Amino acid sequence: MSDASDGRVRGWLRALLRLTSLRLRLVTVFALVALVAAVSVSGIAYWLNRDAVLTRAQNTALRDFRKSLGDRATTLTESPMCNDLHSMAAGVAENTLDYQVVLIDEASDGQICQAESDPGRFNLDMVPASLIEAVHDRRDGDGSAEYHLYWQRISLDGDPFLIGGTRVIGGGPTGYMLASLSPEQDDLNSLAWSLGIATALAVVGSVLLAQAAATMVLRPVQRLSDAAQRLGEGKLDTRLEVRGADELAELTRTFNSSAASLEQRMQDLSARESASRQFVADMSHELRTPMTAITAMTEVLEDEVDNLDPMIAPAVQLVVSETRRLNDLVENLMEVTRFDAGTARMVLDDVDIADQVTACIDARAWLDAVEVNADRGIIAELDPRRLDVILANLIGNALKHGGSPVRVTVREERTAAAGGGHDVLVEVADQGPGIPDAVLPHVFDRFYKASASRPRSDGSGLGLSIAMENAHLHGGDIDVHNAPGGGAVFTLRLPRQARLPEHEAAGAEHRGGATAAGGAG
Repeated sequence: MSDASDGRVRGWLRALLRLTSLRLRLVTVFALVALVAAVSVSGIAYWLNRDAVLTRAQNTALRDFRKSLGDRATTLTESPMCNDLHSMAAGVAENTLDYQVVLIDEASDGQICQAESDPGRFNLDMVPASLIEAVHDRRDGDGSAEYHLYWQRISLDGDPFLIGGTRVIGGGPTGYMLASLSPEQDDLNSLAWSLGIATALAVVGSVLLAQAAATMVLRPVQRLSDAAQRLGEGKLDTRLEVRGADELAELTRTFNSSAASLEQRMQDLSARESASRQFVADMSHELRTPMTAITAMTEVLEDEVDNLDPMIAPAVQLVVSETRRLNDLVENLMEVTRFDAGTARMVLDDVDIADQVTACIDARAWLDAVEVNADRGIIAELDPRRLDVILANLIGNALKHGGSPVRVTVREERTAAAGGGHDVLVEVADQGPGIPDAVLPHVFDRFYKASASRPRSDGSGLGLSIAMENAHLHGGDIDVHNAPGGGAVFTLRLPRQARLPEHEAAGAEHRGGATAAGGAG
């Protein structure tokens, strides 16, 4: 995948994270609040209007029914015939409210007469029994009329209706009316749709408002986040423009103050580090000349040690060994200084790894203590001198702390990277007790000495660190672990062709580098 594609993917991921974070929560809260408020207001408005519409419709129908029934009842004789009831029912049903009527009375011949204004639309069987019982319930002694007008809302075939009933006072007929509430229901349905649309618009409006508010609130937060990211990437001169006088502006001022303080502190630390490196470099160079002279004199003394007084010989031997240690320390410090300053250079050549391992062991007289399992013909483009430094440190460290026989194995391994190349692996395994788990993460740290489980080293504590730096120069790495059967295993992984850093690529011609530190540290 190209860098541009990677950038687009990262941009999409950042956008997705922004949508699923504070912005989404803010918009969701706004939408929920607006939804709850709109539904509550719409529901209250609907029920209030529903009650008002239905109450007004039923009161109008019942008042008209009561008045018309009373007016028509006065025209009846004391013993009306059934035909008279039919005429009365038809007369009461002639109204502008379009309700139907059923009249019940006892005729002069003793028979019960039932008169309907439109039997197909309304008859006595459609009247609920509870309403009939309430209509015929006579009330005595309450100071009001003996019979009252009762009503009930029912549903017939899915349509709403109003049924009312009463008995004419003074022995008149019992009347029932059926009025349709469909027009009112249609009005209420229209109102419900209108309120629903208004609720949806309110929610949409709240989402848009929340989006605008989130943009206003989160834009400064996003600016702070981007600035913090740039600060984390090392751009310590990052500053933000202070806008307004609110809490976010105060946060921006605090960020700028913190960034300025951090930049100043990093400049101080960088200056101190540079001064420290320069001091080490200068000290190493200054010590090199007298160390050369002292080393020459100690070699002369070492050659004459057999001719010296036996009381003086041990002191001379001590001076010789400590001088060599001091000389190794100076060389290691100079090499570390080159790594820190980025001035370490490599001279690349095609190297047979097996020959290089054998030459390293032979030059240090380790043949009797080291077993080599390496096939010839494994060629890699490396810096032979720096590879010798790595091998000398790893093998010397294994002999000093792990114990012989030390086994060195060289093999190839296919890389997982695209292209299907091969890496060279050099394993150095000792027969010691292994490295404690607490020590493993620190074995490549500078000046780190082994724990109590290993004897204290006579070296400078820089050998393994220098070996790791040299491996990194080649684009490789060194790993360490304890073998299941005991003993530490150091694995050097190097590419067949050195993957130089950018600052090294231009200087990878065949040039002589500075002398590297050799031997175990």
